[in-house]
Amino acid sequence: MKKSRAIRETDYRRLAAFRHALRRFLAFSEAAARRAGITPQQHQALLAIKGAPDPTAVTVGDLAKLLLLQPHSAAELVDRMVRSRLLMKTEGGDDRRRVVLSLTPSAERTLCALSAAHIRELRQSAPVLDGLIEMLKPDRPRR
Repeated sequence: MKKSRAIRETDYRRLAAFRHALRRFLAFSEAAARRAGITPQQHQALLAIKGAPDPTAVTVGDLAKLLLLQPHSAAELVDRMVRSRLLMKTEGGDDRRRVVLSLTPSAERTLCALSAAHIRELRQSAPVLDGLIEMLKPDRPRR
């Protein structure tokens, strides 16, 4: 069994810097969602549905798994989003008990604008994030 090395002061600084970069991005994301007129959780739900392997077959249970929520919490979120005209529920094929979620045209436009802003933000942050990830890689032996 391989022994793990001791945590160095530089490791703590690297982890803190990486966590700070992540929190900055999350703060940007939350503010962008609110400016777009939706909550950060609604934005996450829209993105999870649109970015799912098969966005035409996402159920409330799938959304719960994608957002790391309890099924009843996901169901409440979906109900609020349906009332806000962000999501539509439709019967899923042969099984009438299966409900499939889809974005409304308005939600599609909102998500598109938010995604474009997030991609711009990530591209601007890429050099910093790349440097932090590089610093977190294990030290290579010196020759």
